[in-house]
Amino acid sequence: MVLATDSVPTIVGEAGIGKSALVAELAQKRGAKLFTTVVSLVEKGDLVIPVPPLTSDSFVQTKHFGRLADVQFGYSHTLVALIRQAEAYPDQEIIWFLDEFNRGTQAVQSELMNLVLQRQINGLQLPQQVHLILAENPDATMAGFAASHYGVTPGDAAIVDRTTRLVLQADPATWLTWATTQVAGGPRVSPLVTTYLTEHPAELTGTVTQATPDDDLRPTPRAWTRVSGLLRELDRRDLLGQAALVQELVRGNLGDAVGSAFSGYVLEHRVTLTVAEAYTAPDAVTRFTQLTLAQQQRLLAQAVKSQQDWPLTTGRWAQRFDELLRVCPADGQFAIARAIAQAPNLLEGLQAQTATVPAVAKLYAELTAIGQRGSQIEV
Repeated sequence: MVLATDSVPTIVGEAGIGKSALVAELAQKRGAKLFTTVVSLVEKGDLVIPVPPLTSDSFVQTKHFGRLADVQFGYSHTLVALIRQAEAYPDQEIIWFLDEFNRGTQAVQSELMNLVLQRQINGLQLPQQVHLILAENPDATMAGFAASHYGVTPGDAAIVDRTTRLVLQADPATWLTWATTQVAGGPRVSPLVTTYLTEHPAELTGTVTQATPDDDLRPTPRAWTRVSGLLRELDRRDLLGQAALVQELVRGNLGDAVGSAFSGYVLEHRVTLTVAEAYTAPDAVTRFTQLTLAQQQRLLAQAVKSQQDWPLTTGRWAQRFDELLRVCPADGQFAIARAIAQAPNLLEGLQAQTATVPAVAKLYAELTAIGQRGSQIEV
């Protein structure tokens, strides 16, 4: 609505709440080309100090990382890229996102605000299709943020009066909907995180009493997303059971109070299944489906290596292994079929039992079909 009235929105919110992600999603939904300038990195004069034309000698061609200009001073070429985009695609909307606006100096803010309001600088006119969006961290002068302690430079009254302030607040229910959305065959955020925050929604931003004022680190939506990636990597390396490691890494993202509470939750609620349980537990298949894809594949790989205790040439174990294998996605099935084929004499042993043990025959047929499908994909 703000963009529709040709006004400039200023999104105000705590660090890590999702301001940049919101603008990126907005651009994607509108089919707009997004350009981002981090104002905290801008110096006074970056937009107006002229830079001499560069010759071929001014550029360095690297072997692996592309080409860059060897100059000591200059400004971002965002404006040039933006104008070229507008000329090449005159019907496509452009969003220019000025992030961390109030972390720039007063001089930088004034310089950029002139561009925002007049839509021109040094004779360069912004195309009509360009929309500007600002983002700021809160400062103590803003209503409702008296306790804020960000290192920002509050804009003067003239700057504040020229944009529409939109205060972005964390909403656990909305965030959990986003976090549990399926992406690439799995939820966007680890179920350990989303289940914990379903039970303790206030800890999305550490607003409960557990997060004491003395904590210099407090949880944010961005920090929880980062912790999700951390948990998945620890799981991939089979390290989720190492209490000290998990606690140290989680506290380093969420702060001492919330981090300690959540790391204890992880150690208590992480989903595990041993090879013995996979073969003997009545609810093994159900529990197996609750494992991550990495855990499923790792467990079946361990089962392949456990032929002395759980030989697949035995009908009972072959049947259970086949049930678990069918739960896995196609690429996981192919990886396990390949591991069986590479295990010394295992595939031959299964083939020898196909005439007398129906469960082994069924497993052998499934492995053969998986191998054929995988070979076709590879070709």
